[in-house]
Amino acid sequence: MRTTLRPHKAAVTLTALATLALAGCGGESAKDPQPAPDRELSLKGEKIEVAAVWTGPEQENFTKVLKEFEKRTGATVTFVPAQDPIVNFLGTKIAGGSPPDVAMLPQVGAIQQAAAQKWLKPVGPDAKAQLAANYSRGWQELGAVDGTQYGVYFKAANKSLVWYNTGVFENAGASEPKTWKDFLATAETISASGVTPVSVGGADGWTLTDWFENVYLSQAGPAKYDQLAKHEIKWTDPSVAAALKTLAELFGKPSLIAGGSSGALQTEYPASVTQTFTGGDQPKGAMVFEGDFAAVNIAQTKAEIGKDAKVFPFPKVGDAGTVPVVTAGDAAVALKDTKGAQALLAFLASPDAAKIWAAEGGFLSPNKNLDPAAYPNDVQREIAKALIGAGDDFRFDMSDQMPQSFGGTPGKGEWKALQDFLKNPKDIAGTQARLEADAAKAYKG
Repeated sequence: MRTTLRPHKAAVTLTALATLALAGCGGESAKDPQPAPDRELSLKGEKIEVAAVWTGPEQENFTKVLKEFEKRTGATVTFVPAQDPIVNFLGTKIAGGSPPDVAMLPQVGAIQQAAAQKWLKPVGPDAKAQLAANYSRGWQELGAVDGTQYGVYFKAANKSLVWYNTGVFENAGASEPKTWKDFLATAETISASGVTPVSVGGADGWTLTDWFENVYLSQAGPAKYDQLAKHEIKWTDPSVAAALKTLAELFGKPSLIAGGSSGALQTEYPASVTQTFTGGDQPKGAMVFEGDFAAVNIAQTKAEIGKDAKVFPFPKVGDAGTVPVVTAGDAAVALKDTKGAQALLAFLASPDAAKIWAAEGGFLSPNKNLDPAAYPNDVQREIAKALIGAGDDFRFDMSDQMPQSFGGTPGKGEWKALQDFLKNPKDIAGTQARLEADAAKAYKG
């Protein structure tokens, strides 16, 4: 499955990206945003269904965005909870003759798969105008298939971050590591202080794909990353073995992981975050790797972001490695070519819509005309500036670019293989063989 992004430059650090964002003001990003097209649009009496896999705080915050759209247009919008993988959910709905009007797709591969099934409707002129004014070419291309624009990326993620409990770091005399070697040394230092250093949400296989992707991008480089994402090289490639060996330096030491490998495999992602910031300076884990969206889960604890909870970029691997920047996102697509569906896509592509969720936290927008002041704290503002400042210089989540049967299905493909690897990190060759067998089947299909 192809990726729509052209080759990018090497990834750079979070701090450098933030600097770049500030320096870039006045260029393309200074373009005047299009006015939200729905301000004078009447959709009174029209009913719109929007399907997404979001639950909990994410569902609540997205619903606030939909409520604003209702207020402006008079439409009635219903949130439809979807199961993961959402493509299977949509397929069932379409087969039953009741597809939602709009769906939020969390993988590039899902957009391509849905387009290949001819489920999607191209975005209309209003949404296209919003995209042209508010998005870099890279984010527009991610929502396109064979030159036709189908998706509007509303929610993005910087998935190259490590959040940490400042109280634990202070008590242990630890500092933010910049390299993988330093990261492991920091983990040992924290362990010696009496706190388990790393919290891993291994019950959700997607978190393990993120671990792999950051290590692989840093160690193997952008060109190999692109090749593996498109299955132009096999999972039995030596570069994959090297990345797994690096991960095994952490996964192979159960004392460094909260609950050990068995405990991690029973820990779902939300708990991996909250247990890092619960219990003061004696939490179950001192650090947790995941994207900016972890802020939503941190907000469910008593920890204050910027004070009790801070963040550093994923460490670079090896002397020749770079600090990785892996992104992800959720795109709105229309399954019905109705006035309401197209109006909602246009609204979601506007700064007005992004501003609503940004204020709630746990959200990152690829919309370059969203005022950074919309974010609730300096930590999230810096992460947002880094994403916008990167322009097209990023790599999209590898598993999200792959066929969903391999890169995005619980209990199968890459998710299952990496969960098995977490359980037995010595089996590198066996893990590679399973990954390649599953990938070959998925890409052939």
